Amino acid sequence: MKSIHQLGDVRGQRILIRCDFNVPLRGDVITDDGRIRAALPTLTSLLGAGAKVIIMAHLGRPKGQVDPRFSLAPVARRLSELLGQPVKLARDVVGPSAETTVAGLGAGQAALLENVRYEAAEESKDDAERARLAAQYARFGDIFVSDGFGVVHRKQASVFDIARLLPHAAGDLVVKEVSVLRRLTTEPQRPYVVVLGGAKVADKLAVIDNMLKVADTLVIGGGMAYTFLKAEGLEVGQSLLDQTKVAACAESLKAARAAGKTILLPVDVRTVTDWDFASRTVSGEILTVPVDQIPADRQGLDIGPATQELFARAVTGAKTVFWNGPVGVSEIDALSQGTRAIARALADCSGLTVVGGGDSAAAVRAFGYADDAFGYISTGGGASLEYLEGKTLPGLAVLEDD
Repeated sequence: MKSIHQLGDVRGQRILIRCDFNVPLRGDVITDDGRIRAALPTLTSLLGAGAKVIIMAHLGRPKGQVDPRFSLAPVARRLSELLGQPVKLARDVVGPSAETTVAGLGAGQAALLENVRYEAAEESKDDAERARLAAQYARFGDIFVSDGFGVVHRKQASVFDIARLLPHAAGDLVVKEVSVLRRLTTEPQRPYVVVLGGAKVADKLAVIDNMLKVADTLVIGGGMAYTFLKAEGLEVGQSLLDQTKVAACAESLKAARAAGKTILLPVDVRTVTDWDFASRTVSGEILTVPVDQIPADRQGLDIGPATQELFARAVTGAKTVFWNGPVGVSEIDALSQGTRAIARALADCSGLTVVGGGDSAAAVRAFGYADDAFGYISTGGGASLEYLEGKTLPGLAVLEDD
């Protein structure tokens, strides 16, 4: 991939850049601006070189409709603060406001188009529909720069199709992400430990199968762990269970043992009988039990103290660690202890530690960790996982085309 530093003189050039500004909001307040800050090196480099920078991004899932709840206005305000200069927000994506906003840009100035997902064709499965929208985007730029790693696994108009219409390059963030993930898949220092959490086991099975080829130890927590425990013949009470994936989990465990790899599962869990995610509350007692003694009326929602120690030992003794997914309900303080323990272990590890974006990144920042407490915090949860699965990511593959 060509980088932005190979573009030559971009003074006065219109740089159309795709960023990933899909940040969490509470009302119109950004609760984690990590993805915005991650884009600053590329943006400041281009602005400093005198380019006219037009930013494309999405927020949430407005499903092709204009919905004020998903406006990028909070992003424009925060980006203006971080860049130390105004970033004007167009009121539409490819309409009159976007045209006027782009036309009014001077060298070294930046503008943000409204949420690209306001346009139904942005995520269309129809290649021709996406291509038509990409052609409208292309009117605004002389060069396309891809710097939204969190969306490079999507075949979308502002990610894939636009790169086929304009000269293109990868931004600093995309180059860095690919470099780090390549180290995880081709040349990790050992011992290499992969920690996987989150709710859905189906989302991680392909990653597990691929990582068994390169990792030494897989640590499995979160809601997905209960399907693995069921595959070991244990009863999991009311805990999250994907019955359709029990056999696949059993095969992964068998494959790991045959390959001489280690899969660590929880040995104890914190359980509840009633909880409410929306209000961040738990009703009744939180009971910690061994995994072979989960009561039939209880749900496991966090790893227990013994598991914390087991997992932490594996992490702190590693030379390379990749972590994706909380191992408990990290948004509820009483059920965040396991995830806090994983974060602490990564911070204490002297090897390369990579936090795999998404909920894991949000959790460590909510716990008060600075980004530099870890080797790298990825901006792409889903994109990181698909890269580690060995999949071809459309938004990266198109950048390799001449």
